[in-house]
Amino acid sequence: MNASPKYAVICCFAVCVATSAFAQASGADTYKARCAMCHGADGTANTPAGKLFKAAAFSDPAIVKIPDADRAVVVKNGKNKMPAFGDKLSADQITAVLAYIRTLEK
Repeated sequence: MNASPKYAVICCFAVCVATSAFAQASGADTYKARCAMCHGADGTANTPAGKLFKAAAFSDPAIVKIPDADRAVVVKNGKNKMPAFGDKLSADQITAVLAYIRTLEK
């Protein structure tokens, strides 16, 4: 009977770790499916579609300084030639994508 509480704690910890890993992976997966066509796999926007639509490179200092809250509005509502994704992505997916994009700002 004493093993049950320990087992429950271990299971909760495992679920938390797995959820965190899934959230990171889902941001990358969503980016690859929805964003990479224009912004490129590395975020430089050096793709035919990126050049055509003048997509932003995530390493551009002007883009780097934009807060995530403002970026989320652009993802939801679109801007210039970027389409809106508010009806295609959940708030959690947008947050995960923005976290992944921050890794491309090198």
